[in-house]
Amino acid sequence: MIVIVMGVSGSGKTTVGELLADRMGCGFSDADDFHPAANVEKMRAGTPLTDDDRWPWLRALRHAIEDWEAAGESRIIACSALKDAYRDILAPRNDVVFVYLKGDTETIAERLKARKGHYMNPNLLTSQFTTLEEPADAIVVDITPPPPAVVDEIIDQLSARGLTREKRPI
Repeated sequence: MIVIVMGVSGSGKTTVGELLADRMGCGFSDADDFHPAANVEKMRAGTPLTDDDRWPWLRALRHAIEDWEAAGESRIIACSALKDAYRDILAPRNDVVFVYLKGDTETIAERLKARKGHYMNPNLLTSQFTTLEEPADAIVVDITPPPPAVVDEIIDQLSARGLTREKRPI
């Protein structure tokens, strides 16, 4: 099973994704690692990415998803996946479960201000919320509880859909 933990920058995708992968006993990948250097430099400089910037990145990530599926590997991926069109590239066969980490602008802005060592410029938060098309078919989880509680909620919702049982307790 492939699960994409999605949301705007600062919503906790990597933190929650790593915890979820540990609980499920599977691999974790951060979609940021699939960005070409030019995209990283644009974001570092505070320049929003265009769709033309994102298409090759999304196709590379889809190729990796197909490789993991072909190998029979389950994987948790942290990826913004802000638009329906992006999610369509990532899951053209509805073979991916999306988990949307939902939070308000103020909460996420505070998180971004506190974050150290990440290339994402906090000034891009407004553009991320402008770009965001909330998914209609994702598991939606509020980001205000601590990350282990967010993971508990995700596990509960996956289990309610008959999709998984956790492998390891936190």
